[in-house]
Amino acid sequence: MSDTPVIGVLALQGDVREHLVALAVADAVARPVRRPEEIAEVDGLVLPGGESTTISKLAVLFGVMKPLRARVRDGMPVYGTCAGMILLADKILDPRSGQETVGGIDMIVRRNAFGRQNESFEAAVDVKGIEGDAVEGVFIRAPWVEAVGAAAEVLAEHDGHIVAVRQGNALATSFHPELTGDHRVHRLFADMVRANRAAQSL
Repeated sequence: MSDTPVIGVLALQGDVREHLVALAVADAVARPVRRPEEIAEVDGLVLPGGESTTISKLAVLFGVMKPLRARVRDGMPVYGTCAGMILLADKILDPRSGQETVGGIDMIVRRNAFGRQNESFEAAVDVKGIEGDAVEGVFIRAPWVEAVGAAAEVLAEHDGHIVAVRQGNALATSFHPELTGDHRVHRLFADMVRANRAAQSL
């Protein structure tokens, strides 16, 4: 079995191309995922930024939500940025009508917590598990995590708020590392996918 993982990016809405580039730099085979059958063909999946309500509704419409939930529940590695973090939350503090989540991380997330589009900002974030300098985080209408359960590990905080969390094979950040040219978070996720593949092959 090749050591190169196949990692999909949910390509229903959001900054898909930037994630594909970052994953390729992290030595993964990256491909867009839009259909239910494509969920079964990847070793891991990125849920990109965008508009969480729109992504949720499109995932249901395209028949992707159900198989995605099943694979995450079965332990497929998954990484959510910004809107993707909201999708991975077991609970949203202020969901829009009809908004569903994939779940996978025992956390409560507040949508748009850092402000509106014109209040977007960049900040250096120290992320546990990332060696070297702080990660430059781009926060665009970003959520933050209000609370985590015992199984979830806080990896980073900014201004007193939780902005990066991991629970098992699920990873989530409030910010967009794919927009900065610093691909260390994607490399961390690719390593998670490799470790999961190795464990399954034993």
